[in-house]
Amino acid sequence: MKYMTGNEIRKAYLQFFKSKEHLILHSFPLIPQNDPSLLLIGAGMAPLKPYFTGKLVPPSYRVTTSQKCIRTGDIDNVGRTARHHTFFEMLGNFSFGDYFKKEAISWAWEFLTKVLELDPDKLYVTIYPDDTEAYEYWHTMIGLADERIFKFEDNFWEIGEGPCGPDSEIFYDLGAERGCGEPTCTVGCDCDRYLEIWNLVFTQFNRTKDGKYTPLAKKNIDTGAGLERLASVIQQKESNFETDLIFPIIEQVLLLCRGDYADPQQKVATKVIADHIRAITVMISDGILPSNEGRGYVLRRILRRAVRFGRLLGIEGLFLSSLVDTVISILGEAYPELHEHEDLIKKVIDTEEKQFGATLIQGIELLDEMIAAAGSAKALSGKDVFKLYDTFGFPVELTEEIAGEKGITIDKTEFETAMKKQQDRARAARADVSAKVVTPDTTGLEQSKLVNDPAAVNATVAMLGKDGAEIREAHDGETITVILDINPFHPEGGGQLGDTGILTGSEGKAAVTDAKVLPNGLVYLIATITEGVIHTGDVLGIAVDKERNLALARNHTATHLLQAALRKVLGNHVNQAGSLVTPDRLRFDFTHFSPVTRDELEHVEQLVNAEILKNIPVTIEEMSIDEARKKGAMALFGEKYGDVVRVVSVNSFSCELCGGSHVNTTAVIGTFRILSETGTGTGVRRIEAVTGAAALQQACQDAAALLRTAAMLKTKVEDVPEKVQIVLAQLKDAEKELQQLKKAASLSDMDMILASQENIGGVPVVAASAQTDSMDGLRELADAVMDKVGGGVILLGTATGDKVHFVCKVAKADTKKGLHAGKIIKAAAQAAGGNGGGRPDMAQAGGKDPGKLPDALEAGKHAVCELLG
Repeated sequence: MKYMTGNEIRKAYLQFFKSKEHLILHSFPLIPQNDPSLLLIGAGMAPLKPYFTGKLVPPSYRVTTSQKCIRTGDIDNVGRTARHHTFFEMLGNFSFGDYFKKEAISWAWEFLTKVLELDPDKLYVTIYPDDTEAYEYWHTMIGLADERIFKFEDNFWEIGEGPCGPDSEIFYDLGAERGCGEPTCTVGCDCDRYLEIWNLVFTQFNRTKDGKYTPLAKKNIDTGAGLERLASVIQQKESNFETDLIFPIIEQVLLLCRGDYADPQQKVATKVIADHIRAITVMISDGILPSNEGRGYVLRRILRRAVRFGRLLGIEGLFLSSLVDTVISILGEAYPELHEHEDLIKKVIDTEEKQFGATLIQGIELLDEMIAAAGSAKALSGKDVFKLYDTFGFPVELTEEIAGEKGITIDKTEFETAMKKQQDRARAARADVSAKVVTPDTTGLEQSKLVNDPAAVNATVAMLGKDGAEIREAHDGETITVILDINPFHPEGGGQLGDTGILTGSEGKAAVTDAKVLPNGLVYLIATITEGVIHTGDVLGIAVDKERNLALARNHTATHLLQAALRKVLGNHVNQAGSLVTPDRLRFDFTHFSPVTRDELEHVEQLVNAEILKNIPVTIEEMSIDEARKKGAMALFGEKYGDVVRVVSVNSFSCELCGGSHVNTTAVIGTFRILSETGTGTGVRRIEAVTGAAALQQACQDAAALLRTAAMLKTKVEDVPEKVQIVLAQLKDAEKELQQLKKAASLSDMDMILASQENIGGVPVVAASAQTDSMDGLRELADAVMDKVGGGVILLGTATGDKVHFVCKVAKADTKKGLHAGKIIKAAAQAAGGNGGGRPDMAQAGGKDPGKLPDALEAGKHAVCELLG
């Protein structure tokens, strides 16, 4: 066995299968393309599903990839085991109806023993008991003895109905010293001795709804070999984390915290951080940004977990972005997109880490209140812990640790139940979306005979589909998919909605509600039959909604101009993070890390309108991806492109890769108006804007509103800003005077409040009602009373409408006597039909029964007596 780096293993794998006539495909983005059933790509075969199911013709019937993958199902095991990761690379070779078991087995063995030079005597395999064909190949062709071929019932791959089949796994014997020591230890044992390094899935059956297995006409091969696992074997490391794919990151973490890898706790923490920063870097590079839902939430969770483990190592400041250079130095050769987005990756990480610092402070305060409210129960509600985790992003491990320091446990069962309910909801939502994927099998169509022509007014129906299956005819009321031999409809893509229109045949009519495109470029329509019947082969008249199409084109070209203007005004760090182009307006999400000022927005708007007024031709060209890059074409953040791309240019102002529809010249846009600018998540801003008739209508509405405002202010339109400033200044003075009057009124009660002072157990206690209309006012009054008294306990309550509010303060010195503001206020609030808690020195709460305010104050004093014993 010769030593190889992780990069050398990856390259050797891809080149080996290239020599076996496989097409090397670059890793697909982690965001699934045209597959809403998946949140993230978690397996090498996942992006290739349309080719396995036969719905699309593959670019080659033999393909090989090194696929970036993210899995978080076992995130709690990351760092605690040798093999669990959130990010990993899956090497795969795939056959779509071409070669089968003989070649797959032969080539796997050849690569492992000849290219990687693994000792054949240390390799073992597993097969499905009924798979006599695989057994014969392993036993007769490869020459493995029976004692090295294991038959297991679970060597069968299936996920419900659809393609499935037996699989065969290859294991490497790491040596007796890595085993459990039991005489029965062999392949299949739970110990670490026998490591699975390769899985070959033989897709040869189709499972029907009634559970029957019928042979597939075209059998497929799906294999997977974990790069990190292979590296651990070849580099003779105890775990994947010690390989050159990960350990350099661990070394950087150890330098930051001056840690000791031999320490078990530090070892786990450094492994978690190293694993997570790999996932974070690759996810951001692929267009995923932190948010509170979906894949953005996965990123946020991983990032915050890494920060949490950094705090356990004693790292207090921002540190994660400093590890990005090391990650890119390891992965950048295989994934050059990491270099392209390096600055953005670091900026997003820094911004999110800063925000999480504030979340930690807020979370700890809320947790303190939960602990105080738990009282003698000595256990936190799992539902409350989950809310802290789910709503505020507060790590459950941190909750458990802080509570444990105070002798309090958390209800793990209740927490896991709440977590499972959330996961079930997410899975159900994805399943609902998945059910909407209605494309039929298109491999029987000659795609070379299907063309796109925006000028077409007649076409022949090449295929009809319903619920994912091909049909020959469709009747009134049915919603179907339609593929035309000549298609004038522009499909949904790049944020732009698909075209709509009407199809008319000799026997029926259909309303086209959307147009979509398959990964191979084939356009299909979603339509509802409104009259009669339409058959495959019918010649149809076509009426695309041209007015809607033009409105879409205006807004799409304006989106390109907007991005270019933003980069000129804000800087080249601006990248598209999402967009929506509708006939009515455009929405553009972009990477930027502070609100865009009014002056900046005006400048952007002026730049766009200046290009519109120049009446510049919009040019559309097709070229190679390399030519497009040389031309300076901007790519959509996180998108995957083929070898030939479509480049849309507006002179030297804008140049982007885009498949959307556009105007012929910029003057057709008419005018451009920005409606709003807001933040949508960490480092992402959103602009909404209008063009054409919608922009004109907006201008008219704005002018009318300004006229009405001038009339109300009894001034001229041009004098409105000055008049508003005068009114606002007067209002500010009036509000200031009112607040002073309220403060004076509340302080006038000071003598009455101080008169209620009692001495309980040697501690001065003031428990009184007060006249104030806000919690801020009540807190200020409590501070003032504490200053007068000079210590002890201050408990104030005020009735506002149908509610009552409380504030309790305890002098720091008196908290050492056992007094606790959170416990005192809880007793008071409960007496008034409410609840609450807080810190030992300060707490606030509410109640629902203002009539019980006197009883509540007495309950607070009683709590003071009990705490003092």
